[in-house]
Amino acid sequence: MEYIFKQENDLNAFEEFVLSHGGIYMQSEKWSRVKLEWNSRFYSGFSENGERVLTALIMERSIPAAGKIWYCPAGAVCDHKNRELFMAFSEFMKKELKQNKITALFYDPLIELRVNGVSKEEGKAAHVLFTECGFTLNADASKCLYKSPVQLITKLKNTEGERFTPEKLLKSFEKGVRYSVRVGEGRGLTEKIYTIEDIEQDPNIMEDFLAVMKDTSERSDFVERGGEYCKRLMEVFGKDGLDMMLIYYDKKKDIALQQERLNRKEELVKALETAPEKKIRGIKEEIDSIDKNTSHFEERMKETADADKDLICVSGGMTLHYNGMSSCLFGGSKNLLRNNLRASHFFNFRRICHSINKGNDFHDLGYVLLDKTPPSQDGTLGVCKPNADFEGILSFKKSFGSDYIEFIGEYVLVSNKALYFSYSHLLEKARDVQSIVNRIVRKHR
Repeated sequence: MEYIFKQENDLNAFEEFVLSHGGIYMQSEKWSRVKLEWNSRFYSGFSENGERVLTALIMERSIPAAGKIWYCPAGAVCDHKNRELFMAFSEFMKKELKQNKITALFYDPLIELRVNGVSKEEGKAAHVLFTECGFTLNADASKCLYKSPVQLITKLKNTEGERFTPEKLLKSFEKGVRYSVRVGEGRGLTEKIYTIEDIEQDPNIMEDFLAVMKDTSERSDFVERGGEYCKRLMEVFGKDGLDMMLIYYDKKKDIALQQERLNRKEELVKALETAPEKKIRGIKEEIDSIDKNTSHFEERMKETADADKDLICVSGGMTLHYNGMSSCLFGGSKNLLRNNLRASHFFNFRRICHSINKGNDFHDLGYVLLDKTPPSQDGTLGVCKPNADFEGILSFKKSFGSDYIEFIGEYVLVSNKALYFSYSHLLEKARDVQSIVNRIVRKHR
């Protein structure tokens, strides 16, 4: 069969194909409206009978001393098992790269290579196909152009397609998560969900979110996004497609709950006077529990003594809902009350509950940055391991029952070997220097 590829002008048809063929937000035409620092173009592929069989968002950026590069985020939306289709698409892209004087095309499709350490044949087959088509694997997963090949994804449905209830999912999470969720509300935590309309009416919401991300970025050593970028994301995907959840510590609520505990303790102490022997142990254990909670409460009062308001934002993030997937774009917690409240566990559970309520099938907790890993013996990407700074983050994300998914990684179709050498070798030191500068700027701003 012959295939025809061309630049797409009908973006509605482009978007409909992405949605109807399992695409993600990064393959959407909307993503091009977010990534304004890139120039975007759209391609569609058609079978000989005129049926649309492929869409590809291509983003272009100029790199000093390396020319222009193209990036196809998450790969094309197509059947990668259709060898004839992908080989034809590859030949077409080679001509487009030459014609537009592009150094290289970066391609990182969402094809599974390993899930929880178990190899997937489709990943190995895709690797063979891509290399036959002239693509080269970037075996250094620590230095991908845009995204890590590892994602942590929690299923929101069982194998029979039945949606989990929040309570059932919570039971499958690790003990520490279950504990934090149980005690969260009892310590004054509450969540609020905001859309772009709320933020336009009250800019303080965005300021609370940015304060959360600032503390998180300083702890985890990454550069956070600014408010304008976050607002643009919310504007492009709309109130139904992207929202912001913030977790607040309600000091007045905490004080009221503590008073209820003290009242209960009085009742228990009085009940001890006449309690039968078989009930004394249970009463004393409940009194001990109240005393422990009181100790934690007093720590919270001391830590927030200088706070100028009773409703304090302690955690939060932004979640994008697209085509059955909730994707955690940003998230974190403030340093204030972080150890006492364990608000990150509470927040991420409430975030998953919201994904269930939105009717989505999967909840993507995001990526982890990786160490350099040698390729496997068959030439595919080696077993991906987090770098030291992300080991704790990986453990945290796994605690929510997520699958550790290793996609096949980043493949590069080189058109200009000299300029690509400049990009991949000479610019590596420049990128390292820029990373150091970014950290210095963040710590001294």
